[in-house]
This record gives sequence, C-alpha cells and structure tokens, in this order.
Amino acid sequence: MDSALPTVTGLPWKGVKYFSTTRQGGVSAGPWSSLNLGLHTDDDGAHVAANRQRLGAMAPSEPLWLKQVHGADVFDADGMPETVQGRAMPGPPPAADAAVTATAGRVLAIMTADCLPVVLASADACVLGVAHAGWRGLANGVLENTLGAMRRRAPEGARWRAWIGPAISQRHFEVGRDVYEAFAGADPGAAVFFAEKGDGKWLADLPGIARYRLHNAGVANIELSGQCTFGQADMYYSFRRASTTGRLATLAWLEPADPPGQVGSDLP
Repeated sequence: MDSALPTVTGLPWKGVKYFSTTRQGGVSAGPWSSLNLGLHTDDDGAHVAANRQRLGAMAPSEPLWLKQVHGADVFDADGMPETVQGRAMPGPPPAADAAVTATAGRVLAIMTADCLPVVLASADACVLGVAHAGWRGLANGVLENTLGAMRRRAPEGARWRAWIGPAISQRHFEVGRDVYEAFAGADPGAAVFFAEKGDGKWLADLPGIARYRLHNAGVANIELSGQCTFGQADMYYSFRRASTTGRLATLAWLEPADPPGQVGSDLP
C-alpha cells in the first residue's frame, strides 16, 4: 500500500487494513486545504477528484462511497452487481451511514468532520463493517445495525473488534437537552458520558458513548484513537469549528487469507 498520504490508524489488525486520512497531503485550497475528500462541500470538484485519486492509490480497489444522511441504514456492499465491483459505481452513491462486506479487497469508505468513524470486524476477519456515527445515527442504532448485518454473515459465537477514529472530543462537543435525552432518557447508564454546564447545556463524550454501546452489543475489543478533530486544526477538518470545511475519510478492507503454510505478518 502506498503511504504517501499521512494517515491515522490503530493497533495491527490481522486480516484487516484500515486508516483515517488527515487534512494534509492534497491539492485543495482555502478552508478546504488540503486533502478534502467531500464532493458536497463547495470545494472545486477537480480538486476533490484529484484528492480522491491520491487516496485511491493507497487501496486495492475503488472505495465504495456512501451518501451519508445521519441515519442508521446499512448498505450491503456484496449486493452490488459483479460488473461494478471494484470500480466506481454508476449513478449516485447509496444512501446509508454504514456498509458491510465479506469480500476480500472490497474497500469501504465513510467521510467525517467531527462525527465518529467506526471500523468493525470479526476477530477472524471474515466480515467487515464501517459506520458514520453522528449523535443522531448513534442514538438511532447505526452501530447495532451494522453489527446485526455482520452477525448474519459470521459463524455463531464470533468475537468482535472495533476501532473508533478521530472525532470531536467531549471538551468541545456542547449539546442541548435534546441530545442528552436521546441517550440518557433511553438509557440512564449513558448519563455518565455527559458533563452538565448549566442553562440546559452539556458536554457530550461521543466516543465514550460509542464504546459503551458497542460493549453492550457484545464487542469486547474496542480501541479509541484519542484524536480530537475540533482541537487539532492542523490535522483535521471540523464542522463545529468552521461550517465551510472539508471531509476526512476512513477506509477499511479485508485482506485475502494467507495461503496454506504461510503466516501473516500482523499480530493477532
């Protein structure tokens, strides 16, 4: 894999390749500087296309982009016609906030600029999912829906692992009562992830809520990047910091199984 672009990743993950981009290494200018990957951001389309071409050189096939709508729907990437697998899909991208695949080399992609990028896979790397989890999608079950779609592909009793990439941190994510009630009203145990400021405002720990919900859903191995998109302006785009801004991408794919008699280089 070409490593020309700076990326953020977690611990080695046997059978899975994954990373999030930073805002560095592209050709966009102004508020979108420089590796903006969002076509819907009012950036020059030619610049975004060039940035996506640079990103594509780091992956084994064309990434599957989604039309993200802050919902909880999951797209089955293995349901695409064979004629478009591994290439750009004709027409508009599917409207969903998560995608799953059990096919090696099929690259799943989501975009973020404060929301959570979440990579999920079975411990044996037989099925993979990625999810875009803003607070609405998180409250409405996008992570649980993604796991449900993956469980239908995996052997009974499969173990699960997750990585939560760069996102807005609690100290910068001020929310109102609607967000507090969406979580703590439905599950009093989630109240611990909100620090009350007064005047009907809280600071919400979105990565912590995601880890809590994943653990409750049966994911035992959960890693957080610890990176804050709002607080690290040189590294990340943040919609909360500036509404005219670019988008980061998180890509993930399953690697082909090792041939008989060979052992992979990644740690289990």
